[in-house]
Amino acid sequence: MGSKIHSLFKSQFDQVDNSGLVVFRIAFGFLIIMESAGAIITGWVHETFIQPPYTFTVIGFEWLQPLSGNGMYYYFGLMAVMGLMVMIGYKYRLSMALFTVLWTASYLMQKAHYNNHYYLLILLCLFMLLSPANKFASIDSNRHPHKSSLTCPKWYINIFKFQIWIVFTYAAIAKLYPGWLSGDFINLIFIRKENYPIIGSFLQQEWLQIMVIIGGVLFDFFIIFGLLWKKTRVTAFIIALIFHLFNSAVFQIGIFPFLMIALSVFFFDPDTIRSRFFKNKSPALSLTNEVFDLPKKIFIGILSLFFLFQIITPLRHLNMKGDVSWTEEGHRLSWRMMLRSKSGAVRFLVKNPENDSTWLINPASEVSLTQANSMAGKPDMIWQFSQKLKEKYFKQGMENIEIYAKSSVRLNKSNFQSIIDPNQDLAATNWDRFKHSSWILTPPKE
Repeated sequence: MGSKIHSLFKSQFDQVDNSGLVVFRIAFGFLIIMESAGAIITGWVHETFIQPPYTFTVIGFEWLQPLSGNGMYYYFGLMAVMGLMVMIGYKYRLSMALFTVLWTASYLMQKAHYNNHYYLLILLCLFMLLSPANKFASIDSNRHPHKSSLTCPKWYINIFKFQIWIVFTYAAIAKLYPGWLSGDFINLIFIRKENYPIIGSFLQQEWLQIMVIIGGVLFDFFIIFGLLWKKTRVTAFIIALIFHLFNSAVFQIGIFPFLMIALSVFFFDPDTIRSRFFKNKSPALSLTNEVFDLPKKIFIGILSLFFLFQIITPLRHLNMKGDVSWTEEGHRLSWRMMLRSKSGAVRFLVKNPENDSTWLINPASEVSLTQANSMAGKPDMIWQFSQKLKEKYFKQGMENIEIYAKSSVRLNKSNFQSIIDPNQDLAATNWDRFKHSSWILTPPKE
């Protein structure tokens, strides 16, 4: 068994044709241009970073704030330029590194618009930063022919495959809960899209909704295996193409569906990719095997720890009380994609013990409407807003202020109920990211 594992790791340094990696670099660069420029054009940057007087950062990164004025337009514009440089392979390492830093910072500085593909994009950026994706069909390889190459070690290809398998496997497991299987979530989402041109009425068909519910689970569980097996690869790719285009049209989730389509290139035979995209590229005839020395073993160990983290992190909610879809504890970074709908409202009762006065705060008077709506069902954002209020009143000389959340939230079609203990003084409460917070109330029965 040990020798087989050793051989498996050793084989990861075998040389393979790099056509798939190069094709993905071009597609990846184009998609991050679209993500960055699209965020400006659609008004997302304005709505997320410029309009709100306060942004909800990832807890612990409060120091990371948006640039003032129109600075975030230039910020995302610079990311689009970096995407172009990645696509054409010009100063690839620099452009990929700068985009990775900028994108990661933008992810950490706001979460009212959290989306799983934002996190996935960070991981793919790290992979691309490691990968020699500019060794062919790039300005870099044309300027420095001695650094160009027709091949790359196999592990550069396989890390993408394994990461995608993790994403889809956890997405499938997450769908095996009553809110998805009962159809409540899909029904709620599709009802809101009744007025969509052409497909709106089509989405209201019960048979289609059942197909989406069952098909979503089956697709997530089996698509990677279908792409890995040569006999089913083309069929699986066609199914994946239809699935992702449907998601793009119905759910409008940005570049994620197209990113998934682009990642399919890693599952095809390198010669097939070369013949389709680089007809003039010579076959990589000399596929030499590299020595599996100590530095490579150490690197494999580090990479294994990274993937171990990827496997363990989505399971952390199992160590916390309650339904993760309700409490949100352990929800992020866990590939729980398009699973539930939460609606409701939260108000804050502020009490000043010094004169026994109380007053209510509507979050919409302090933050944007989008942030207020997002906050209602997310306890961590409710806690952060309480801390912001505490800071505000402290500056006004009210040092012993008490803050209570009055919430009314529902998960999918369940009854409305409080998500936060109304008797908990959030101003005096610390956030614990590693265990369940008792002031987050029991989830509703579905």
